[in-house]
Amino acid sequence: MATLSTANPTMLDWGKSRDPDGKTAKIIEMLGQTNRMLDDMVIKEGNLPTGEQVTVRTGLAGASFREINAGTPATKSTSAQVTENAAILVARSHVDEDLAVLEDDLNGYRMQMAKGHLQSMSNTQGTTLIYGSAANPEEYVGFNNRYANLTADANSDNVIDAGGSGSDNMSILLINWSTNGIYTFFPKGSDIGLTHEDLGLDDVNDAAGNPFRVYKDLFKWKMGLAVADWRDGVRIANIDNSDLIALSGTQAITADTAIHKLMAKAIDHIPDITSGNPAFYVNRTVASNLRIAALDTSNGAVTIQPGLNQFGKTIHTMSYLGVPVRLMDALTIAEAAVT
Repeated sequence: MATLSTANPTMLDWGKSRDPDGKTAKIIEMLGQTNRMLDDMVIKEGNLPTGEQVTVRTGLAGASFREINAGTPATKSTSAQVTENAAILVARSHVDEDLAVLEDDLNGYRMQMAKGHLQSMSNTQGTTLIYGSAANPEEYVGFNNRYANLTADANSDNVIDAGGSGSDNMSILLINWSTNGIYTFFPKGSDIGLTHEDLGLDDVNDAAGNPFRVYKDLFKWKMGLAVADWRDGVRIANIDNSDLIALSGTQAITADTAIHKLMAKAIDHIPDITSGNPAFYVNRTVASNLRIAALDTSNGAVTIQPGLNQFGKTIHTMSYLGVPVRLMDALTIAEAAVT
């Protein structure tokens, strides 16, 4: 079965290494229901109270052959420092006191009422990992806005054009997670992952300004994304949704822009696919296309194998040439064409 490498710590690994906290553990387990990147992402403590300072090599030192009795000039490499900021995602849950006390399990009921907030936070993190923008200073920059051009940027070599030109495009991401390449982080000295604070019983006002008592819960998630080595990420952009569904036009199975061919190219854009935790991230349209392709007995590249998840339930894992394919609902079918 195709599984992610365990060489680098994920959020679940961090959770297991801490003292047990029942509420927090339950929250961590529900993070990746439809945005599997949240399960896979490698995470580390940042080196700044507000995020992570990354040193990136921008040029290699020179080397030259020498003759006997001739010297060699001294050379040096060049580097640059980039500061990646963490974002603070917050949600509050208020439960009316007189409603809560009707339940036998008060804390369980409060957590049940908070589940909508937790799923919303999970969805927001998933969307920000993909589409976070520098235009919104309160959030971190996501993958699509880092791999945003076909030719204009230094990392454009890792943006593959699937040929779509309309407004119903989508992307596939291949991320090779590692603490030396692409990873997420939490601010130095802060808590890992989604945290919960019980604020107890307090007064709030209704819409008319009249007070009533509620149980308050505060949920907070501090996280940022660092791309220390852009070569460990690949975006297949401009996948035409309509063409893929019909297997026509740019996404025809025989075309050079058919997604399975582009996925093969993406793997070869990663310098060392074995150096981290690689995975493809796709939306449901792409996942269905690949799953159907796996039913073709002549196609050995896409495979589906049974396995067990962390809850001991049977699941069927899809992979492409041995690299796991993960569902990412945050990837939309309405991306503008990348040029």
